[in-house]
Amino acid sequence: FSVSRPAGFSDHPHRGFENVTYMLEGGLSYHDFSGHKGTINTGDVQWMTAGRGVVHAEMPGGEGVQRGLNLWLNLSSTDKMVAPRYQELRSRDVPTAEKDGASIKVIAGEALGARSPIQTRTPAMWLDVTMRPGARLRQPVPAGWSACAYVIDGEASFGQPGDEAAGAHHCVVFGGDGDGVDVRSEGAGTRFLLLAARPHGEAVALDGPFVMNTSEEVQQAREDYLNRRNGFEMAAGWTSGQ
Repeated sequence: FSVSRPAGFSDHPHRGFENVTYMLEGGLSYHDFSGHKGTINTGDVQWMTAGRGVVHAEMPGGEGVQRGLNLWLNLSSTDKMVAPRYQELRSRDVPTAEKDGASIKVIAGEALGARSPIQTRTPAMWLDVTMRPGARLRQPVPAGWSACAYVIDGEASFGQPGDEAAGAHHCVVFGGDGDGVDVRSEGAGTRFLLLAARPHGEAVALDGPFVMNTSEEVQQAREDYLNRRNGFEMAAGWTSGQ
């Protein structure tokens, strides 16, 4: 996302998934109905488990354009109604590993012996990878996981030699039948995110800010929010003021 004042993400609810925000440039200020508030800046991560319910706002934390990435990670049916939780990882605390022209920031999961302190309810991997021109990398990914790569800058080839390179703002989705991702940096180098997680193998019902297993559960989430119950009690009379 790219956002600047007065635009932003004003008060809104969530239920049933984990909402991850990673800042690429600038800052994002947040405030929720439990009083949790602050600002994440360039390179910082906020890993929010919405669980049974969160109402919050996220607004630009500075002047000019603020750039970041937002990922929704589904929760299993057994975790959709857990208590909300926030985990924040500052840029200076993100584990980093380097090898053969590749530098990896480990937001979640593990790479090159570096492990993130973020605890995910769904086994997952989030890597911010920067590679020098011509560098090669093979990153293991557990067989059967869903995985994709989002290119932030430059170009990279994913897969076999000769495969078409992907440029900035392109997303490459991988099949789940392998056990790793092979990458070659093209041109002047590249920066990309490698995202992967273990599928739940469950039905998904998505509508607006709610991610559940059935349409009936989505409707229940909407009614709970409107009636300020079952996890949304603190929303009664609350506003972020943003």
